[in-house]
Amino acid sequence: MFSAFINCFKVRELRNKILITFALLFVARVGVSVPLPGLDPLPLKNFLMSKASASGGIMGLYNMFTGGALLKGAVFGLGIMPYISASIIMQLLGAISPSLSRMQHEGESGRQRIAQYTRYLTVLICLIQGCLLVMALSNCPDKIFYGFNTDQFGDIVVRNGATFLITSTIFLTAGTLILMWIGEQISQIGIGNGVSLLIAAGILSSMPSAIVQAARMFNAPTGTVGAFGVWHGVLMVVLLFSVVAFMISVTQADRKIPVQYVSRVVGRKMYGSQSSYLPLKINYSGVMPVIFASAILLFPQQIFAYVGAASGIKFFQRASEVLSHGSAVYYTLYGLLILCFSYFWVSMMFRPAQIADDLKKNGGYIPGIGPGAATAKFLDFVMTRLTLAGSIFLTTIALFPDLLYFSFGIPYSIALFFGGTGTLIAVGVVLDTMKQIEGHLLQKNYDGFLKKVKTRANSKISKSIVFSDDLKNLKVLCAILIALFLFGIIIWFIS
Repeated sequence: MFSAFINCFKVRELRNKILITFALLFVARVGVSVPLPGLDPLPLKNFLMSKASASGGIMGLYNMFTGGALLKGAVFGLGIMPYISASIIMQLLGAISPSLSRMQHEGESGRQRIAQYTRYLTVLICLIQGCLLVMALSNCPDKIFYGFNTDQFGDIVVRNGATFLITSTIFLTAGTLILMWIGEQISQIGIGNGVSLLIAAGILSSMPSAIVQAARMFNAPTGTVGAFGVWHGVLMVVLLFSVVAFMISVTQADRKIPVQYVSRVVGRKMYGSQSSYLPLKINYSGVMPVIFASAILLFPQQIFAYVGAASGIKFFQRASEVLSHGSAVYYTLYGLLILCFSYFWVSMMFRPAQIADDLKKNGGYIPGIGPGAATAKFLDFVMTRLTLAGSIFLTTIALFPDLLYFSFGIPYSIALFFGGTGTLIAVGVVLDTMKQIEGHLLQKNYDGFLKKVKTRANSKISKSIVFSDDLKNLKVLCAILIALFLFGIIIWFIS
């Protein structure tokens, strides 16, 4: 394992991808700490420190996705969620709109046009959410952050007015667009999926505060509320490792469908029959259904909360409470959305007819199943059952922190790391990133993380690696980003 980490920095191309990714993530984390002009983040900070369960509820979940930017009143306060919401809307419209469906099948040009429409829709969503958020913070912040008292903590907005509303909305929109650009750059010239890494980095940024809060919880005097003993700590550690191991095992698990290839003649050579297998993952859709379901529930709940806080209409306030954590409606909709998006994602990404046609062309067949339509029907039947099992797994993991919070009194900021949306996303993103690094290492004849290959590192190959044209054009950008990253580390140590 340690040798694999060392090998990552021996390959120059992979090393530069990793450094670029860290530098871009550092820039994203800088924006989380930059407050909006005219807004005082100190009242929100004091409110967060006084409330042990401040990270609970739907706004706490949104704050987790933004990496704490919401409670800091930062320019990245909207996070990357508007872009994800826009992507979901475009995916749904592609299933019902013939023109968008044709674009999806036009190749690279069609995908570029859909990406452009997604960016336009992201701007529109940011303008709506940003304007409503600023109005709610100015008029009645207690409707968003439950328990917040202006007389106790002070005013959040120190310079109210139309100018503050316009400028703050523009800043929030620009912040989301910067995050969107950073995510795209990570996907293109970095390592891993950029948007997923931004979300995972925001989730993992709350881990130090959760560890500190857990330490205080165990150091509390015996008999006080929230005090836990040594055995509670041991059980929590065992439970944490068990949940993470269960996530990894189910995420990596697949069903192997046996495939037999008949003897065939290619040119002047005769190839004998071969046996192989077709791996079908149990959790084929990964963390995408959880992200989609969370984004879909966050969007209307935010709108209702902002409108209710700005206008004082009880209907919108009640609708916001119904869609919050702890309500039966929220859990029912959450589970149904995960189930629906699991099947929706599989229907878009898994093509049983195409797989059956490819097997038939290559002389392959599934024993006991006829080729062609029968194979496609069988694969669709198997994947349908696997998707049901995967969606049940996702729903169980996503709701497990709520069980710990409401049933056992564990603070929500700590319970989030015992499963839930955040941990599931973080585990999935880490596994996906490690697989990509694994591919780069094996391509350069190095041993990887997940599977050891008995090959020797070819020093001549590693020395002959050169930058691609895209990386050559971005040398200056990379140097600036790496310099910013090192500068931030130095400032962090000094402070």
